[in-house]
Amino acid sequence: MRYVWLVYLGALFYQPLFNPTTDARDWLAVAVLIALFLPIYAATFRARGDRQTLILIAGLGALALAGSLVNSGASVFAIYAAAVASRLYPVRRAVYVVAALVGVLVLIFVISPVPMPWRLAALGPAVFFTPVVVATSIFDAERRRANRRLLRADEEIERLATIAERERIARDLHDLLGHTLSVIVLKSQLTARLVRVDPDRAAAEIDDVEKISREALDEVRAAVAGYRARGLGAELDGARVALQAAGVDVDIRADRTELRPEQESALAMALREAVTNVVRHADARRATVTITTAGTDVRLEVSDDGRGYAGEAGSGLTGMRERIAAVGGRVVLGDPQGGDERPGTVVQVTVPHAGATDEHRTGQEGGR
Repeated sequence: MRYVWLVYLGALFYQPLFNPTTDARDWLAVAVLIALFLPIYAATFRARGDRQTLILIAGLGALALAGSLVNSGASVFAIYAAAVASRLYPVRRAVYVVAALVGVLVLIFVISPVPMPWRLAALGPAVFFTPVVVATSIFDAERRRANRRLLRADEEIERLATIAERERIARDLHDLLGHTLSVIVLKSQLTARLVRVDPDRAAAEIDDVEKISREALDEVRAAVAGYRARGLGAELDGARVALQAAGVDVDIRADRTELRPEQESALAMALREAVTNVVRHADARRATVTITTAGTDVRLEVSDDGRGYAGEAGSGLTGMRERIAAVGGRVVLGDPQGGDERPGTVVQVTVPHAGATDEHRTGQEGGR
C-alpha cells in the first residue's frame, strides 16, 4: 500500500509537461524534489516516537514550501505530511497537524512565483485530495490500532485462561493427593502396628493401600485431562474409609439429591477437602457427615469434636470456596456447640439443586 501512494508524485510533472516555457532546469527541479522526498517518505514507515514523527512531518512541510518556489506541484508533499500525521498520531493531534498543513498550502498559493494557471492547477488537487488521504489514513490507522487492541485482548484472555487452568489443576491435585496420601499414611502406620500381631489384617491393609494408590493415580490422570467428575456416593464411601482409618467414629446420613454433574463434582470435592481436614488437623474422636435437601438447596455438613477451626483458610479451603462459588453455592465455617478444650469444627456447604437451577434459568429467559 505504501507504494500506491507514490502515484501522487504525478503532480510534480504537470507543470513541466504542459508549460510551454519548460526547460531543463524544471526537469532538474522535479528530479531533485523526488530525490529529497523519497528518503523522508521511507523513514515515515520506520518512525518511532512523537519527536521523530514530528521531524519527518516538518521535513515534508518544508519541502512542500520550498519546492513550490520552482514547482507548484510540490504542494503534494503536504498531502504526504497529512497522511503521516493521520497514520501515526491520535485523531485529535492529527487534526491539529493537518490544519497547520492546510495553512502551508494556503501560504504556498500566496507566495509561489509560479504563474497562473499552473499554480492553481497544482494547488487545487492538493487541496481536494488532502481530506481524502487524511480520512483514508485515519481509518487505516484506527483499524490497525483496533487490531492491536484485539490482539492484546486475545493474549490477555489466553494468559488468564492459562492461569485459571493452572489453578484448577492445583486445586484438584491438592484435593485428590492431600486426601489420598493422608489415608495411605494412616493405613501404612496401622499396617506397621499390625504386621507382628495380626499379619492377616496387615496384609488386608496393604491391599487397601495398593487399591487406594491405583485409584489416586487414575484420578490424577483424569484431573489433568480435565474430565474428572467423581460421584458423591463414591466420595461418601471414601470419607467413611478415611475417617475410620484415622480412628474417628463417623456417622454418615445422606438424602437423595438432584444435582447437575458439575454441582455433584464440586460438592464431592468439598466433602473430600472437609474430611481431609478432619483427618489431618482436627484430632477428633467423632465426626458427622450429613447431606440434606432443604427447599431449593442441597446442604452438606461435616462436623467434628476436634480442636476447632483456626480461622485461617489454606489453599484447600480457598479452592473449596472457589469451586462451590462457581456452581452458585456458598461455604460457611464455624464451631459447633462444643467445650472449650475441644470446640470442634463444622463445615456447611450449600448449593442449589438441579430443579432450582432450571427454574431460575427459565425465569431469566422468560424475562427477556
